Amino acid sequence: MTMIRICAVVLVFGATACTKNSTTPTTTPVTATRTTDTFSGTVQVGGRDFRGFTVSQTGQVDVTLTAAGPPSTIVMGLAVGMPGDATCAPLAGASTSAQAGTAAQLSGTTSAGTLCVQVYDIGNQTAPVSYTVTVTHP
Repeated sequence: MTMIRICAVVLVFGATACTKNSTTPTTTPVTATRTTDTFSGTVQVGGRDFRGFTVSQTGQVDVTLTAAGPPSTIVMGLAVGMPGDATCAPLAGASTSAQAGTAAQLSGTTSAGTLCVQVYDIGNQTAPVSYTVTVTHP
């Protein structure tokens, strides 16, 4: 076979080039720019409050309940979900009970799209609770 025929056969099977250079091209992973959204609101006794956010590409989402009270020791429900008609339907495995802190209480990988974060009463509130939550995502 001539060199041209060999190259043609190789190209049919997916080779990237037909040269005597055997170096492998390197790829640099693309690091997504992460955005932090901060939301504040109030959860009524027995209620819930949610806010929407947009994930630009598949990647890790971290949710942190940074403040909640009174009292400052209250434990709240925290979830990531899909927004609907006046609802935020939690994704499977994407909810927890959390006390306000500085470390993410909920983390996971999601696809690009519109999601929502929800803060809700888990049954221990005796008065409205104000909260602040941060969502860091690609």
